[in-house]
Amino acid sequence: MTPPRADLTAVVRLADFEPLARAVMDLGAYDYVAGGAWDEITLAENEAAWRRRRFRPRILVDVSRVDPSTTLLGSPAALPLAIAPMAIHGIAHPDGEVATARAAAAAGVPFTLSTMASRSIEEVAAGAPDGTRWFQLYVQRDRGLARSFVERAVGAGYSGIVLTVDLPLLGYRERDLRSGFELPPLGNFPAARPSHQTRLHHGNDEADGAPEAKTLTWDDLSTIRSWSTVPLVLKGILTAEDARLAVEHGVDTIVVSNHGARQLDRVPASIDVLAEIVAAVHGRAEVWVDGGVRRGLDIAIALALGARGVLIGKPILWALAAGGQAGVERALAILHEEFVLALALLGAPTPADIRREHLAG
Repeated sequence: MTPPRADLTAVVRLADFEPLARAVMDLGAYDYVAGGAWDEITLAENEAAWRRRRFRPRILVDVSRVDPSTTLLGSPAALPLAIAPMAIHGIAHPDGEVATARAAAAAGVPFTLSTMASRSIEEVAAGAPDGTRWFQLYVQRDRGLARSFVERAVGAGYSGIVLTVDLPLLGYRERDLRSGFELPPLGNFPAARPSHQTRLHHGNDEADGAPEAKTLTWDDLSTIRSWSTVPLVLKGILTAEDARLAVEHGVDTIVVSNHGARQLDRVPASIDVLAEIVAAVHGRAEVWVDGGVRRGLDIAIALALGARGVLIGKPILWALAAGGQAGVERALAILHEEFVLALALLGAPTPADIRREHLAG
């Protein structure tokens, strides 16, 4: 049954969606989305780190025409933002990833489909044929299965592969252990999937379709790249050392990410290590950042620190739960309006005009 739609006209910031989502979602599902690993120290830092930044606006700049658009991975984007890969949108709304992808297409921003999605690669492509779509890959123990996912995605018009590299094992997620949350059926796996609880308690699942790949190394990147000709994005980099290795191995884009604080706790907030990674990459690949993005102001901060764009996660699922496709469209409209205002008030008519000098410190 489709949940009742919230009054979206009352939503004026992304934070307004979360209580609406909590009111309609199963508690275990809500905690699965909301939670982090261990003591959730990094989870709190992911948002707090953005709020510590301070701007240095420039005045007497002609901002009568502000254009927030850019390109990400060679595709046009209405603003420097894409929807991050997140599992099982169906726990937020029955329309799942199809609704999210349609909202992203309507807003002109890219959408990333998770390997662990509620809907299949092909269903989402058919449901949102006009949008920019990327496919997030977990490399399974069965490499043939992983390759088939890539080939299916490319065949269905997905224009980038986002390889997540920070999940050899699931982090220790106490909320899920307490709630007993179980993964619902997954769109890309026709057979029954392993129990989420089993994997939480025992660290990994040795089934051929398990999403974790404990043996994945840098040497595997050339093989993964050989599976398609579309750009390869590496998601889950937190150090300059790994960023240099990523560039040396030919990746097209790096996502500075701590996996939404759901893996190793007590690592830095992604935004706190962005500048060192940008310096290490030195323009040889695009750099994106995720984790804790909640405002259009955060997009401006990321650009000032050298990112090409940001990925946004949890608030999109809250918006989906609150209002389906219309909820996600509202969330993206808020971010668009906030970012346009940020550009004008910073004295930066386009994203390319934002410089490091626009931030204090």
